[in-house]
Amino acid sequence: MVLFEDALQTVLSQPFMPAGERIGLSDSLGRILAEDICSDIDMPPFDKSAVDGYACQMTDLHNLSADGQNFVDLLILETIAAGAVPQKTISPGRCSKIMTGAMVPLGADCIIMVEASSLLTDTMVRIHGKHISKNICYRAEDIRAGDRVLQKGMQITPAHVAVFAAVGAVNPMVSKLPRVAIISTGDELVEPGVTPELAQIRNSNAWQLEAQVKTVPALPSYYGIAGDTGPGMRKIIDLALEENDVVLLTGGVSMGDFDFVPAVMQEAGVKILFKSIAIQPGKPTVFGYRDNTYIFGLPGNPVSSFVLFEMMVKPFLLRMMGHSTDPVTFKLPLGKDFSRRKSARKSMIPVVIKDGVVFPVEYHGSAHINAYTVANGIMVMDIGTTTINKGEQVYVRPL
Repeated sequence: MVLFEDALQTVLSQPFMPAGERIGLSDSLGRILAEDICSDIDMPPFDKSAVDGYACQMTDLHNLSADGQNFVDLLILETIAAGAVPQKTISPGRCSKIMTGAMVPLGADCIIMVEASSLLTDTMVRIHGKHISKNICYRAEDIRAGDRVLQKGMQITPAHVAVFAAVGAVNPMVSKLPRVAIISTGDELVEPGVTPELAQIRNSNAWQLEAQVKTVPALPSYYGIAGDTGPGMRKIIDLALEENDVVLLTGGVSMGDFDFVPAVMQEAGVKILFKSIAIQPGKPTVFGYRDNTYIFGLPGNPVSSFVLFEMMVKPFLLRMMGHSTDPVTFKLPLGKDFSRRKSARKSMIPVVIKDGVVFPVEYHGSAHINAYTVANGIMVMDIGTTTINKGEQVYVRPL
């Protein structure tokens, strides 16, 4: 039995060589960027107005007193809309009316907000007020042409999509999505559309894992239910290993008389790197590889497979695609006392994070997947810890 931290390190340290593909902006959300993105232009690309107002020269405003009672009258040369090129040059005693985002005309070194002005005629404006700012966004003050704006390995968010569009990166290079096989094991399983007979249960793990794989995102394929007999299981595992980058198999990994998965994996040529983790739930978790395909044997209890996917398989799939950051973990205060009876393994507890405080939810054990329908985080309880008091800091992985 290996520590969770060691198991995770083993998983994430595998040698990955993700392949890339170019896709359109509308398909890029959630994907892993496979190249650095540099700007093809300065941003802003020109000096632009930060406000609606009047473009003029600061020297014309020197007569304004500190109390704001004095004023200066300026001749309006033109009105400059956003997207229009100014036609007039600003000189002393003159200004141009300008809209937010419009190009600042030559000769102007400040923009007076419209709130600090009074229109006298169609061609004359009175400037008054005591707070005078330049109100200009200068060319390249944010980004210069050639600057790197996004780094390889990022998971693309809506803000990244906006940057792609701003710098003309309309077909970014991203990592290809891993193909992930999902196999359930157990003679007691029936599919969700079947009414279970005595001693049978519905197969929820496969559909849960399929949904989790899609959130990564990756490409799930369901290979059905493998029975508890070795030969039938071997045939499905062989096929899944041949056709996919990753295989997720649930059930049959414990110590029961019909738990054949580790043995069948070895018969199929899988090199097993570990087969037991000091974690609760999820102790009987197997990980290995054959050629360039990796396989996880996850416990059959729904919470175990759910938690191990979030804590280990999801980071693995992201790292496989070149994702460069570690999962986010917060340290927050516990909202009520919490205790457990056994502390030989690291424990993962479903919690609700509310107003920066962590509250464990009602949880009956590794078959109680309903607990995770209300949980929005997983609290980590270290080996040797049996009690955490209200107000103590705990580590939480948000879901």
